[in-house]
Amino acid sequence: MAESPAHKFGQMIGNMLEEIIFPFLKEFSDEYGYYVDQAGLRGKARAGKKVKWQDKYGNDHDLDFVIEDGGSKDVRGRPLAFIEAAWRRYTKHSRNKAQEIQGAVLPIAEHYAWDAPFLGAVVAGIFTESSLQQLKSVGFNVLYFSYDSIISAFCSVGIDAEFDEATPDEDFARCIQEIKELNAAKRQQLKDRLKDLNATEITVFIERLRSVLTRSIQKIIISPLFGSSSEFSDIEQAVSFLGGRFDIPARSEFRKIEIIVVYTNGDKIEGSFATAEKGVKFLEYAQKE
Repeated sequence: MAESPAHKFGQMIGNMLEEIIFPFLKEFSDEYGYYVDQAGLRGKARAGKKVKWQDKYGNDHDLDFVIEDGGSKDVRGRPLAFIEAAWRRYTKHSRNKAQEIQGAVLPIAEHYAWDAPFLGAVVAGIFTESSLQQLKSVGFNVLYFSYDSIISAFCSVGIDAEFDEATPDEDFARCIQEIKELNAAKRQQLKDRLKDLNATEITVFIERLRSVLTRSIQKIIISPLFGSSSEFSDIEQAVSFLGGRFDIPARSEFRKIEIIVVYTNGDKIEGSFATAEKGVKFLEYAQKE
């Protein structure tokens, strides 16, 4: 099936978003000695052109950008940030795209929970406040390029990119051709204008990234748990037990250790371990942050 001009136009906007945000991520990563991976050939670290990471079930997920500690063209590092970029033109599609971003990133973030990675969504076009809030509610840091800023940026290079669902394919095709015909100077002018119109939002996004990737440990909470467990057949019995008085024997059996590591930016990682040795390994891993 032939690709529709509207879909192709959306892909071009998405690619332009990636071109705009990558230099910021690269500059940040270079400053701290990190490696930022994006689509394209890399080296021995991965095959093919796509950036793929697996969730804890072994499923592959394609991503736009991943910032790694200790990564290089030939070595995959420890993941510090997962970032997706997307464009949507119509309100009715924005919630679906938000869910799509969640579906790609959250299973991987869960797999690397001990790293408490930065989750980023760079979105442009028409996204409802509820769809943006949905992303934020599950831990995403959102950089939003408004639809008006996209239209204004294209106008600055003489291209009318304002379309709706009734726009004929011929108009999309014309716009696509005009974008393709932009020389290097005009294309850079377009991207610079889009960056200028969203400069504050970009700065805030990068500073949020900095706060996560430069955090340090503020405190460590260790809770050794002792005693025998109590089982109940219904909620009322359990509530009654918790509401009453129960004694803890002086010599109780060790059950597990719960550890919470709290960082200076408010992030935290936590784990529950059957032995002290496993808890030590968790803390040693956290120390590498």
